[in-house]
Amino acid sequence: MTDQYVWDLQEVDETQVALVGGKGAHLGGLSKIDGIRVPGGFCVTTDAFRRIMAEAPSIDERLDQLSRVSPEDRDAIRALSAQIRRAIEGTVIPGDLASAITRELDRRGEQVAYAVRSSATAEDLPTASFAGQQDTYLNIVGPTAILQHVSRCWASLFTERAVTYRRRNGIDHRTVHMAVVVQRMAFPHAAGVLFTADPVTGNRKVATVDAGFGLGETLVSGLVNPDHFKVRDGQVVAKAISAKQLAVHALPTGGTQEVPVESQRQEQPALTDSQAVRLVQLGRRIEAHFGRPQDIEWCLVDDDFQIVQSRPITTLFPVPVPAPVPETGGQENHVYVSVGHQQMMTDPMKPLGFSMWQLTAMVPMHEAGGRLFVDVTRRLASPASRAGLLDVIGRGDPLVRDALETVLDRGDFVPSLPDAGPVGPPAGGAPAPIETDPAVVTELIERSRASIAALERDIRTKSGPALFDFLLEAFEEHKRVLSDPLSLQAIMAGMEATWWLNDKLQEWLGEKNAADTLTLSAPDNITSEMGLALLDVADVIRPRSEVVAFLQGVEGDGFLDELAKLDGGTEARDAIEAYLDRYGMRCVGEIDITRPRWRERPATLVPVILDNVRNFQPGAAERRFEQGRQKARKKEQDVLSRLRALPDGDRKADEAKRMIDRVRTFIGYREYPKYGIVSRYFVYKLALLEEAERLVQADVIPEKEDIFYLTFQELHEVVRSNQVEERLIRQRKEAFRSYHALTPPRVLTSDGEAVTGAYRRDDVPAGALAGLPVSAGTIEGRARVVLDMADADLEAGDILVTTFTDPSWSPLFVGIAGLVTEVGGLMTHGAVIAREYGLPAVVGVDQATRLIRDGQRIRVHGTDGYVEILP
Repeated sequence: MTDQYVWDLQEVDETQVALVGGKGAHLGGLSKIDGIRVPGGFCVTTDAFRRIMAEAPSIDERLDQLSRVSPEDRDAIRALSAQIRRAIEGTVIPGDLASAITRELDRRGEQVAYAVRSSATAEDLPTASFAGQQDTYLNIVGPTAILQHVSRCWASLFTERAVTYRRRNGIDHRTVHMAVVVQRMAFPHAAGVLFTADPVTGNRKVATVDAGFGLGETLVSGLVNPDHFKVRDGQVVAKAISAKQLAVHALPTGGTQEVPVESQRQEQPALTDSQAVRLVQLGRRIEAHFGRPQDIEWCLVDDDFQIVQSRPITTLFPVPVPAPVPETGGQENHVYVSVGHQQMMTDPMKPLGFSMWQLTAMVPMHEAGGRLFVDVTRRLASPASRAGLLDVIGRGDPLVRDALETVLDRGDFVPSLPDAGPVGPPAGGAPAPIETDPAVVTELIERSRASIAALERDIRTKSGPALFDFLLEAFEEHKRVLSDPLSLQAIMAGMEATWWLNDKLQEWLGEKNAADTLTLSAPDNITSEMGLALLDVADVIRPRSEVVAFLQGVEGDGFLDELAKLDGGTEARDAIEAYLDRYGMRCVGEIDITRPRWRERPATLVPVILDNVRNFQPGAAERRFEQGRQKARKKEQDVLSRLRALPDGDRKADEAKRMIDRVRTFIGYREYPKYGIVSRYFVYKLALLEEAERLVQADVIPEKEDIFYLTFQELHEVVRSNQVEERLIRQRKEAFRSYHALTPPRVLTSDGEAVTGAYRRDDVPAGALAGLPVSAGTIEGRARVVLDMADADLEAGDILVTTFTDPSWSPLFVGIAGLVTEVGGLMTHGAVIAREYGLPAVVGVDQATRLIRDGQRIRVHGTDGYVEILP
């Protein structure tokens, strides 16, 4: 019988989370899978919880207070959540609700033992499991005890850990409700957890089983180390049997008790290999039913497995959908390389952002978890292209190369295919050299400016579906500019000259990374110029005390209009506006078109300007550039003099001089194509936001920014039809929020395995953090761990430690002494600008922002590629 407050597990399924919570819905779905046994029971619905919340005293007031508390304020959360729990547990269950529960118990036999289990509506979701956030009570006997524990489950929605979890995941407390599962108690010989994908590597083809004697509480509470099985392709491929000294068993009178395991059984496995394999087979059925890898709690009763819970594994990084490989029809293995690690932006991108990057990229890219990946399977499989791919990737990021070699070393994952000619851009770069002539760079920059000016002119008259047709043509021009052979030749000329100098000068003079000094203050580097230009802005503002005081209190983005009212404010505003006219299209994470640009959020620059006002003297930009240029010139003279003293020295010096001239001519241009890309992106964005405003005016979408959660193709259709599926946008917002908790791997396989590379070096001191040396020198100073550029509070001599830096971070580089990042390579933007400014830098330091604490003293060895944490 179905009641408003009580539903049998057999009556519900996974579509009814709002009624019976995540756990109840999944148990209902499990009970309908052929061959899966679920202990019988019923759900006390969320309607019952809402009724209790309405009757509990002062709940609304306390929820209001709780919504205003910072997730970091543990004392306030602890006090308020305890008050709410006491109010709920102290509320008498109304007679009709209590009767509905006890009638169901009578029907099943009131002396049956039950597990009383919390089942929140924000629980066991694809994007957030909420594992362990609410309470479960085992072996509860009798109506009075069960009603009492139902109340405790309701109250457990407001445990300190559950409240903090919701606050950190941006979930409103009022939107979450609690159902309670009352389920017949299982008395198992063994129990544990099955993951249908390896939770450590992410490999979807490897299942892991943890098992212990008695109830699963010993595993959950960490009382014992479980037996551990790995199962692949129907057989146990690895196992570890632990000594199990304790087990938890149910007492006849209710409750549970820890009991010692007999000494002769402690070393025995809780499961046989055949039982582990059989359990995984059941897990595969469950996984297929729910459509994603599962975290499954199980019990073994009389050699029969009973499933007591299943939830999605939310920590796994999603697997890209593969494009068909011609030789295999798309059914074989795939290896993907992260685009974000190459672009120095590993945060998730919104759908409009990644879809437009796909449409303007030079190679096919695949989305997963809000990040983009390139499928390199074909190039790895072809012996002709494999070596070139590994060489280019290895120069940029040795960790990616090592991860790819790890996959190749397995022998059977990537098939060896016959060479079919080049696939994608040639690994070695431009096909022919170009003359070392600064006029080449001048011509390329003028070409880019002319193309962007034409885009700005032509797009003004386009709207509606015609805009999208125009943009598709503009994307082709975008790619034509990027693939300009002369541009590629110039980029490769600068990079190859850098590699030549580093290799040859180490061979001839025993000097590491000599090119780092030789490239200081190279001309035409738009990104380093951007940082120095903000020093010039600070020079305008510094003598105007009223403006400085005003900027120190700026919070919103409307401050530019207010500046003109201050003494000296017009000059300050004009300086900032001129800077924004040239660089306002930039921002953190700029490859995602949906990110707010500096022109849209000028207040982002204010803290950096104020740091420059405080930390520098007038004329600092020009002095720094000239100092770098002089240092590079002296280095050149020193190198050439030492080379001439060697056997065959005149030849070596002449070759080195040619390469020094070449690197100084072309290395600065390395940054310009990215500047062109983001300049075009801002033009695209402004046009699309005008379309979004029309959609808002037509009541198609409530906010302009909603278009960011649609792909370019979907937005095209919305503009054409004036219709949008609101649920789709809502789901995309939830998914995007969940992607922030995922760490994208450098290399990902189609099995879902995140392959981690290693440096495999023996020249790093014990306790030091290994990385990639990208800018020579050694510096010691205070580490400032900064995860958001807007939160930077830097002083002269500080060492910036962060996850990644894209060009938008370069204004910070003028005020720091060194750089450490988790992501990056020899030719990524942060490395190039660090060399331009002469900052010792080590990039690719795994977990640097976690292993280095803000304020610690560290020593950065930019020549040798490691970081020491000092006492």
